[in-house]
Amino acid sequence: MMRGTTVIRRQVIALLVGLAAGLALVGASEAATQLAPVNTAPPTIDGTTTVGRTLTASNGTWSNSPTSYAYQWLRCNGSGVSCVAVSNGTQQSYTLVGADAGHSMRVRVTASNADGSASAQSDPTARVAPVSSNAAPKNTAAPTISGTPKVGQELSVDRGSWSGNPTSYGYQWQRCDVDVALCSNVAGATGTTYGVRIADLGFRLRVLVTARNAKGTATASSAPTAVVTPTTPPPNGRPTVTIVSVRFLGATVYARFRACDDSNKNLTIIETDSRPGKLSYTRRFAALVPPQPCGVYTRHWLPAARFRGPGRFTITIRARDKSGLTSLPARRSFSHG
Repeated sequence: MMRGTTVIRRQVIALLVGLAAGLALVGASEAATQLAPVNTAPPTIDGTTTVGRTLTASNGTWSNSPTSYAYQWLRCNGSGVSCVAVSNGTQQSYTLVGADAGHSMRVRVTASNADGSASAQSDPTARVAPVSSNAAPKNTAAPTISGTPKVGQELSVDRGSWSGNPTSYGYQWQRCDVDVALCSNVAGATGTTYGVRIADLGFRLRVLVTARNAKGTATASSAPTAVVTPTTPPPNGRPTVTIVSVRFLGATVYARFRACDDSNKNLTIIETDSRPGKLSYTRRFAALVPPQPCGVYTRHWLPAARFRGPGRFTITIRARDKSGLTSLPARRSFSHG
C-alpha cells in the first residue's frame, strides 16, 4: 500500500513539473512577441514623377506584426536630402503639385503595434518633372504687393498663380492716379522689388506680371496700393498744387497734377485757360478722392475754339479746400496749334 501511494505521488509531481515547464515555454513565447515593429525592408514608391501624377507608397517589410501604418511624404532637394514634410502628404497616395517640380520625393512609413512604433524611409525618387502644357500661361490668382506705400519704403511683388507652367516671368511697376483713371509705366522699374521714391508721392502703385512659356504670354495686374504718403505730413494751411505733366491728344488737353492738403477732405480743382489777347476761361473739377495727404489726379478738357490755332497757350491750376483756402497757382505754357 505504501509503495502504491509513493508511485502515485511521483506521477503527480512529474505531471506538475511538466505543466510548469509548459507554462514557462508559453510565457517565453508571449514575451518574444511583445516587441515594437522592426523594419527589415524599406518602403518603396510606385508611380510617375510628373506634376499632376499620383505616387503610392508600399509599406516595406516589418517584423513583430504591425497592426497599423502611418505615412508622411517628404519633399527633398534633387539629391534626396534636406527633406521637409509636405503639409497635405499624410496618406498612402500623394498627387504631385507644382511646388514639387525639380525636387525628389521620399515617404516615411511608421509601423505600430501594441508595444510601440518605428519609422523607415524610402529611397528618393527621380526629380519631379513639370507637367507638359499645350497652352499659353493663364493667371489663376492675381499678383499681390506687400510693403508700406510710403516714400523711402520698399515694396515686393508676389507673382500670383498661373496655369500652363510658365518658364519665365517679367515685371513692370506702374504709377496710377488716386482714382486709378490712368496708370503709366515707371521707367526701369522691372524687378520684383520697388523702392518708393518722392516722384511716387500721391500716386497709387501697381505691378504688371507677364508669364511666358513656349506657347505664348499672358499679363496680369495686381490691385493698386493705397496712396503713397510722404515721410513727413504737409504743414497746416492752404493746399499746394504742382503740375506733373500736360499732353495734348488732338485738341484735347490731358493734365496730371499733384495736390496736397492737411484737411483729408475733397478739394475743388480750378483750371483756367488763357491766351494773349483772348478772354480767359475757367472750369472746376471735383477731386472725388481726397488727398491722403497728397493725391495725383488726371483731368482732361477741350479748350474753347478761341484757344486753338498757332500761338501761346497757358493753363493755370489751383486747389481750394473746404474751408475756402486756395493754393498758389501752378502754370504750364505751350506754343501750340
